[in-house]
Amino acid sequence: MKRLNHLAILLLPLAAAALAPAPACAQVDTSSQIVVKQNHPKPVWLTGNVIHADGHSIVVSDLNNPRAIHTFTYAGKSLTQMTKVLNEGGYQTGDKVKILYQPGDTVALDIRGKPSKSP
Repeated sequence: MKRLNHLAILLLPLAAAALAPAPACAQVDTSSQIVVKQNHPKPVWLTGNVIHADGHSIVVSDLNNPRAIHTFTYAGKSLTQMTKVLNEGGYQTGDKVKILYQPGDTVALDIRGKPSKSP
């Protein structure tokens, strides 16, 4: 009986090691890359009334939703346009403008509208 106990004590670690799961290897294939096509939204026009315009930004309320107020900075073409308009007196409160911008961005790509005569 003692021999069986000794034999069981010696075989128990071997049995535990045999029944233990083998370490899992990562199943990652790095041979090819996954290419994700990014959607670039098209620029949209916003028609609104000028609340405030200066050399750095323009604040406009949307004509479709007067409670929606948008602030845009200038880039490229709109910067040169706004510099020219500001030199002639600039946009006044209430002037109607159309602003081209990328959805989700606050940079005006193009600004169209006739500034009223400054007082």
